[in-house]
Amino acid sequence: MAAEMPLLPAAEPLTVMGAGLVGSLLSLYLARRGHPVQVFERRADPRRAGFQEGRSINLALSDRGWRALEGVGVADDIREVGIPMSGRVMHDVQGNLTRQPYGQDGQAIYSVNRGHLNRRLLDLAEQQPNVRLQFGQQCLGIDLKKQELHLRDTATQAEHSAPYTRLFGTDGAFSAVRGALQRQERFDYSQDYLDYGYKELTIAAGPGGSWQLEKNALHIWPRGQYLMIALPNLDGSFNGTLFFPYEGAESFAALQTPADVTAFFNRVFPDAVPLMPDLEQEFFEHPTGSLVTIRCFPWKFDDDVLLLGDASHAIVPFYGQGMNAGFEDCSVLNELLDRHGDAAWPTIFAEFQQQRKPNTDAMADLAVYNFVEMRDRVADPRFLLQKKIEAKISAQYPGRWTPLYSQVTFSHTPYAEAWAAGQRQDAIMARLMPHIQAEADYDQPAVQALVQQEMAEK
Repeated sequence: MAAEMPLLPAAEPLTVMGAGLVGSLLSLYLARRGHPVQVFERRADPRRAGFQEGRSINLALSDRGWRALEGVGVADDIREVGIPMSGRVMHDVQGNLTRQPYGQDGQAIYSVNRGHLNRRLLDLAEQQPNVRLQFGQQCLGIDLKKQELHLRDTATQAEHSAPYTRLFGTDGAFSAVRGALQRQERFDYSQDYLDYGYKELTIAAGPGGSWQLEKNALHIWPRGQYLMIALPNLDGSFNGTLFFPYEGAESFAALQTPADVTAFFNRVFPDAVPLMPDLEQEFFEHPTGSLVTIRCFPWKFDDDVLLLGDASHAIVPFYGQGMNAGFEDCSVLNELLDRHGDAAWPTIFAEFQQQRKPNTDAMADLAVYNFVEMRDRVADPRFLLQKKIEAKISAQYPGRWTPLYSQVTFSHTPYAEAWAAGQRQDAIMARLMPHIQAEADYDQPAVQALVQQEMAEK
């Protein structure tokens, strides 16, 4: 458990807009510093009976997220309901399997249920005497000069205003707080959609809640221009996701009937179909989600408002870092508060965006880069051979060569540094791989001489 933070006398009240994963974690960090924290959330309380939880891609918790959870003492609790995934398992069209470890022995990412994690963080926040959670509060607008929120109670439809001293926008990719900042001069904003959507599907549990696929792995069906993935759940099922073009010969637009869906899946994912008894029903009942990258700057307004998480840097899910990056926002902000003190908001806000913006931009690029890798390259024998060679270089030069995935997932190396190192390593591998046709070639004297030359220049 993390050590209790000392309470500050007469700490100023703070307001958090959004009680999702990042907002609930941030409220815990701020409350444990002694601040009275008021949290507004548009949705109903997800812990109450009758709450309709939308489907979402399973989350992959990795080291950055764990460090942020450890900072408020909840990591052990979450680890109990997570399933470690130590590698990828690729399924080809014939049903043959290829395994690729994510890192070194003992390293794994964890499949966790978004709803459980959010509810647990809300429970912990509510246990803080200085946190007030208010659900069903839709933000209609913000008067930045008056420092006032315009809210609507979704149950009564009554509108009201609420003042704030300092506002943290953690209200997601389509943030109302960011919307207010966008109306200010010199605010840069872009959103880029992939030509792909996603559909949530279920691989059913086997008899007695058994897992019908390898439990401790992320499963991928790479098919060149699209892919399906599956992450394990505690009940023996897998949460599957089809990432698929909107238009074209093989696309959501082309699958119009149950017969179309069945024929397509039998042809392209034949080993998965027997494990998906509700495929046709789910395909047409579950919505098709969009995949967007959002960038903006600045993330602050004076020293009154700060954006964190998807509100400032939404990314596509192909590196499993969206939540981890948002959680890292919370731990970085807390470190800046430790360094400068809880009254130095102008310095803290300025340093926060200066430090995080280049890193989250790099992570956005990495997520799109990994999309191409997952849908296509993981099925390529040359790519798999390259990964084995990289692992050999890493073992031969410990501390001098860390694979890009490990830097992103199993370290706290800033994303921008990891991406730059990964690009340098890609360039080295492009020069080495023409000389390597099999794993054993790595030990050939000529290849070893090339490796030593590259590492001397690295």
